[in-house]
Amino acid sequence: MSNYSGWQSARALTLLEQARVPLVANEVEYSLLNRNPEQDLLGAAQALGFGILPWSPLGRGVLTGKYRHGIPADSRAASRDFPRFTARYLDDRSAGIVEALSIAAQGLGVSATEVALAWVRDRPGVVSPIVGARTTAQLKTALASDGLVLPEELVAALDEVSG
Repeated sequence: MSNYSGWQSARALTLLEQARVPLVANEVEYSLLNRNPEQDLLGAAQALGFGILPWSPLGRGVLTGKYRHGIPADSRAASRDFPRFTARYLDDRSAGIVEALSIAAQGLGVSATEVALAWVRDRPGVVSPIVGARTTAQLKTALASDGLVLPEELVAALDEVSG
């Protein structure tokens, strides 16, 4: 499924069970910038036994830090086709989260991308973030997050700043 809320997932599970079809996963937007799935979906996923596949775990690219000092010419925010895609996350709240993420990443000696992906990967019910790497370098950075273990104190700080 894609973008179902907790109650919609429960309803879908009921209908799928009648047809003997398993509900495996629900893909939803989930990141440090969008924690809406925590309201009811993550609990439903754990209780009902399906996984969460976060799409845009990098907050539509904002959590990479590339928008910290403006809008890069080659970004979606600068394109004529996708400017609103990132606009919702180019605000003061998001800037504070990105700043905290950048400080955490610097302290660990890794990229903000790696920290953001590790954070979402380790959330309850998440089976794997969906990354949309456009280049080999982006893919390598995303894959590097797999071995990253975030200290509990850092997770708590990121939870606080983004909650």
